[in-house]
Amino acid sequence: MRRIIIAIDGYAATGKSTTARGVAEQLEYLHIDSGAMYRAAAWYLWQQGIREVDPEALPKQMEGFALDLEREGKEMIVYLGGKRLETELRRPEIGAFASEVSTVPWLRERLIAEQRRLGAEGGVVMDGRDIGTVVFPHAELKVFMQADLEARVERRYRELLSRGEATSREAIRAELTERDYRDVTRSVSPLRKAPDARILDTTFLTIPQQITQVVQWAHDLIYAPSLS
Repeated sequence: MRRIIIAIDGYAATGKSTTARGVAEQLEYLHIDSGAMYRAAAWYLWQQGIREVDPEALPKQMEGFALDLEREGKEMIVYLGGKRLETELRRPEIGAFASEVSTVPWLRERLIAEQRRLGAEGGVVMDGRDIGTVVFPHAELKVFMQADLEARVERRYRELLSRGEATSREAIRAELTERDYRDVTRSVSPLRKAPDARILDTTFLTIPQQITQVVQWAHDLIYAPSLS
């Protein structure tokens, strides 16, 4: 059976990672959350008390950055210096800082090389901001996810509440608006739809509906008659 690369890009809080994880599970593919890799870098700097990104100082600051990605079933698990990172990477301040850290070319080159290595043989679902445009521009299936801002605010609000984290819709709205601007306007690998990507608007879709749609698109390609 043909094993393809599925690249899922889009805005924060559109359900990218959850959808990608569900698609990978149904197809029995490996799910790679590229954002988790950048959040690991942000968390590493955060632990050193660094709150502002200095591109020139970053290589020195990250000399001890020992990122290890291990496959556990169909999931990619992130380890940093032997420590397994999970909830640490989902903290709002880490996500916001990761959006800044990810603009540094030196770090992007380092992590993109690792992402390409993981997906070289196909059979992967990778989500992020530049997967279909930079990391895997030749991916067989590219999906660009978007949703109305208020739908994304409510989705993130409920997610944080379910984890027992105090927050407000106003704070989330401000954070998402700032992140959108930074992701779209950054000079290195800005967030944009690949010309051949399929748009998936998740404003009124449930996660199961999102997964079903992407899996259907994938099946159309996987089981397409060979042209040879």
